[in-house]
Amino acid sequence: MRAEAEGAFAEGPRPDLARVIEQVERVVVGKRAAVEAALIAVLSGGHVLIEDVPGVGKTVLIRALAKALGCSFARIQFTPDLLPSDVTGVSVYDPREGRFSFRPGPVMAHIVLADEINRTSPKTQAALLEAMEERSVTVDGVTHDLPRPFVVLATQNPVEFEGTYPLPEAQVDRFLLKLCLGYPTAEEEMVILTRLQGGHPIADVESVLDPAGVCALQEEVCRVHVDEAVKAYIVALVQETRRHPAVRLGASPRGSLALFRAAQARAFLHGRAYVVPDDVQALAVPTLAHRVGLKPDAQVAGRTAEAVVEDILDRVRVPVPSARRRG
Repeated sequence: MRAEAEGAFAEGPRPDLARVIEQVERVVVGKRAAVEAALIAVLSGGHVLIEDVPGVGKTVLIRALAKALGCSFARIQFTPDLLPSDVTGVSVYDPREGRFSFRPGPVMAHIVLADEINRTSPKTQAALLEAMEERSVTVDGVTHDLPRPFVVLATQNPVEFEGTYPLPEAQVDRFLLKLCLGYPTAEEEMVILTRLQGGHPIADVESVLDPAGVCALQEEVCRVHVDEAVKAYIVALVQETRRHPAVRLGASPRGSLALFRAAQARAFLHGRAYVVPDDVQALAVPTLAHRVGLKPDAQVAGRTAEAVVEDILDRVRVPVPSARRRG
């Protein structure tokens, strides 16, 4: 059974990161949870997959976040004719120098928007695998390191849309989080119309940090304390995804590590030097659901991976970490 939310752990974001969120929300209206989740992924050094229908602000969110973080930004528009070299870069022969020189592709940026990633072929989708996992690309046998920080934020349309290619499980597993923005409310849509009346507000977004500052924050996140009881809670949740009767394929150990890192980043975002179970619960669905494969009969019955993870959260006992006991 889940623990009730406690006021003592409802702090707002730490001041520097609150300013980043404030800048992004100049452009993105009514999506605080998604903005915070994307920032958590950056702090964790992880990647994000945003799946939703066209036009709800996926691309704008990523552009605004990159600008607020003061990081270089590159957009890769995935199309059916895109080649792997269009992503990673290519070696070009220079007749004056008498040798090949590497021309980097758009993946050589701090924040990379992989737009509509499921509209290209699986071969080109796979071109991101090494970059996302190894933080490097290999072209003609030569390995080139990517800049730090390096985060891929990919968007995709729901797989029911015409002209889409489902991402292979190996690629989906590389994403720390999977998010869905959803449609705005009527009030939020009125605000959007007003803000866009005189031009796009993305031009007004100011840089709060810089790449070195983001890397420094990532290093601090790694030092956030995780109690042994919370670690056991994370493992118990992931283990349960492998035993649930509706699940065909449970989350891998990469899922455990993803939830661990994301929980550290959420605690850090909210100004704490330690993780509480609330952090784990808040991120379990976006961290684990896309790693869970359901059995055919569960899919026919209309169950979703998100609902299964919610069910697991209700079934696994919530620990009382020592930090809370000392309080």
